Amino acid sequence: MDLNSDLGEGFGIWRLGDDDALLTIVTSANVACGFHAGDPVTMRRVSDRSGALGVRVGAQVSYRDLAGFGRRRIDVPPDELADELRYQIGALGAFGPVAYVKPHGALYNTAAVDAGHAAAVVTAAAAAGKLPVLCQPGSVLAELAAERGLRVVAEGFADRGYLPDGRLVPRSQPGALVTDVAAVTARAVRMAVDGVVEAVDGSVIPMPIESLCVHGDTSGAVDIARAVRDALAEAGVPVAAFVQDGGV
Repeated sequence: MDLNSDLGEGFGIWRLGDDDALLTIVTSANVACGFHAGDPVTMRRVSDRSGALGVRVGAQVSYRDLAGFGRRRIDVPPDELADELRYQIGALGAFGPVAYVKPHGALYNTAAVDAGHAAAVVTAAAAAGKLPVLCQPGSVLAELAAERGLRVVAEGFADRGYLPDGRLVPRSQPGALVTDVAAVTARAVRMAVDGVVEAVDGSVIPMPIESLCVHGDTSGAVDIARAVRDALAEAGVPVAAFVQDGGV
């Protein structure tokens, strides 16, 4: 099982999360590429540190939304969006190998259901060297990426709530975040071992995944990530990056 986290989400003098600590725990780092967070210095620093630790770097691409941290959908034409996503992947690639692509925030949720914006992600990933796409299982993005011949890596969120249809609970609604360490670790192990997760209504839904995400911007993220990794080990689940080489 891969363990990933969203990193490099500072900007200028502003810092968010403890990237250095999380990089000693996770196996894949989703690095912000400047459109929702991140800047050249931050991208270089996280890329260098990831390389030294053997952590795979992925481009966490977003709508152009610094003010909203990429959590607002922007109705940009798909062809223009594809260009913006290629630009972000290229920016991160200037500092080291990029192993995969993961949409961030509103783009992640939109690409799960919207064919136009999902196609933009696929186009960008394909143009950057047929990079794998880290995304929600069963989503429109997963379907289009597979049709294009890209590797689809199904992702689950140990610290996010799920709706009964498998979508994430919007952050504006109750139950969107799971912050109790015991609950997060139990959910992580259940997804990794049984391929299911409990939705906010108590129903149990399929969640077959290859990668688990622990957000780096939540309170106590380092302790949560460490607890998840320890719990996976105790459950006999090997933790390793889903991409074994550095990327392109």
